[in-house]
Amino acid sequence: MLSRVANSIYWLGRYLERAENYARFIDVNFNLMLDLPPGLKAQWEPLVLATGDHAHYVKSHKDFDKRSVIFFMTLDRSNPNSILSAITYARENGRIVREHLSKETWEKINGLYHMLNNTSERKIWGKKDPRSFFEDIKYQIQLLYGLADTTVARTEGWYFRTLGMYLERADKTSRILDVKYHMLLPSPQEVGSPLDFLHWNALLKSVSAFNTYRRLYGTIESSGLLEFLVFNRRFPRSIYFCIKEAEDCLHMISDSQNYDFKNSAEKEIGALRSKLAFSDIADIIKDGLHESIDEIQQKINVISSEIELSFFQIKQPSFTQNQSQS
Repeated sequence: MLSRVANSIYWLGRYLERAENYARFIDVNFNLMLDLPPGLKAQWEPLVLATGDHAHYVKSHKDFDKRSVIFFMTLDRSNPNSILSAITYARENGRIVREHLSKETWEKINGLYHMLNNTSERKIWGKKDPRSFFEDIKYQIQLLYGLADTTVARTEGWYFRTLGMYLERADKTSRILDVKYHMLLPSPQEVGSPLDFLHWNALLKSVSAFNTYRRLYGTIESSGLLEFLVFNRRFPRSIYFCIKEAEDCLHMISDSQNYDFKNSAEKEIGALRSKLAFSDIADIIKDGLHESIDEIQQKINVISSEIELSFFQIKQPSFTQNQSQS
């Protein structure tokens, strides 16, 4: 596969996952806002921190009020990570590799782009319940995932898209876990209170994990929640699961066997997967949650850079010039 084609398919997967995550984060914060006790102000700043765009936001906004944050994360064209920007980039990458997409996939991406492009801030707030707008975005992207899984052959293109999706998902799970845990960490007097329970519920719902967590772990507590979102082998949004799936995609692309590595991207992702596989919640607590999550995020960034170098950058051939004696 040509490197430019692989690059577009990879970023198509990342941008779709980014938009889906943002839509879910906003929807969950709406629900949390409705459940908070009277007089307690809803927190919208953690959403901006979770996207990594805090510095960009404060350049043009003074307060983290609901309408400003939602516009910034949804329709702000100056924000390269807004939902509209992410879907615009996804559509452009899809257009470049149109022949590699099924007819249904392209039509759905194109339709989602036009829906967002024709949406104004007034249309969102004009709805009786703005949450329906973000639920619609989330469900349309999930429909795209279903179309990809049922209509696309498992060739290099499918593995590049899935690789991008899982790397983006691992990054966003780590970010929302780090930010929510620190920004919403209650005082010692509030541990175990209804407010504490609401915050943990919101964290689980931010990654669509509430029902699965309750079935597997029962009681909601911080140690179980951290173990679930970082190390669980079966939940498709845990950091370990995402890294493991991304590693498998790289092995299929490189045709590596028995967890060997043929390039630096496989080496880096294998090292991170091994570290997660042989760590537990005690290691997280010992090293500190923020420090541990920050290390994971840095390694995901390194993996992304190595994927770029290994697969997408055109390698110039080297020539050896032989000088002949006259």
